[in-house]
Amino acid sequence: MKNGFLLGILTTFAMCAAAQSAQTRAPQTPDFSKVEIHTLPVQGNVYMLVGDGGNITLQAGKDGVLLVDTGYGPPSDKLMAAIRKISNGPIRYIINTHVHGDHTGGNENMAKLGSTIAGGNVAGNISDASVGAAIVAHENVLNRMSSAKPPLAFGMLPTDTYFTAGKNLFFNGEAVQLIHIPDAHTDGDSFVFFRRSDVLSTGDIFTPGNYPIIDLARGGNVQGIIAGLNKIIEITVPADKQEGGTYVIPGHGRLCDQADVVEYRDMVTIIRDRIQDSVKKGMSLEQVKESKPTRDYDPLYGTTTGFWTTDMFVEAVYRSLSPKGK
Repeated sequence: MKNGFLLGILTTFAMCAAAQSAQTRAPQTPDFSKVEIHTLPVQGNVYMLVGDGGNITLQAGKDGVLLVDTGYGPPSDKLMAAIRKISNGPIRYIINTHVHGDHTGGNENMAKLGSTIAGGNVAGNISDASVGAAIVAHENVLNRMSSAKPPLAFGMLPTDTYFTAGKNLFFNGEAVQLIHIPDAHTDGDSFVFFRRSDVLSTGDIFTPGNYPIIDLARGGNVQGIIAGLNKIIEITVPADKQEGGTYVIPGHGRLCDQADVVEYRDMVTIIRDRIQDSVKKGMSLEQVKESKPTRDYDPLYGTTTGFWTTDMFVEAVYRSLSPKGK
């Protein structure tokens, strides 16, 4: 792999990935007292933090720290300790890839430890700051969080939203691009692309250890998932022999590159096509489940227990493709 760094951390990384897969599927609340945050240097200014809910992306440099997602709330002290092993700079930006609590739960805790740069010129005057890091997300994330029942703490909510196809920042000497992917995992999904470091953080549109989670209640749709996976492939550029190049940090699971995403995209597309054909034939949901449209992929991605089962995935795809979601 590029730079050869993965060879030295392969065993630790596999353990982290297994832990993430378990958290993705586990129905019970994690035992936060046992949470360990593992840090993986990716390339350039970017690191991957694993162990607290969804994967967390960290970019660090002279201007401070930028986080993509914040995991759960209770282990924020462990997350901060992991950050301090990389940088003593202030947390300036938090970007949320989507609304779910395993990616936004630490927003308030992490934001109040940081400071927002006033005036929009990071390099110009980093001492001119107000209390609290900026929390950036698509406006649908704010809409969902602000209407949550029971209400969420005000400090967890995004403070800087966008409603267009994307939003750009320049931080720590590189362009950081937020790219909205409509109606995919949810209706508020954002990719975060670190252009100089050549690293893409995808949130839960891409989770290589399990079938994609499609949150129909929050605007998710299998067609949006496939569009998002195609966008990852469009952005990423592989290195020699299709390994390395642009690295992809998924919402859960192991560090990936373009070849991993292509394989995953093909799997989702094939299953979508099978179920779409069944829908066109007028088959009911139960008939589709009985036809086992995922059977050849179940050993890699399927499960019959936990938070997101194979049957739940099939049902979500079916309802995405059925008239009026029936």
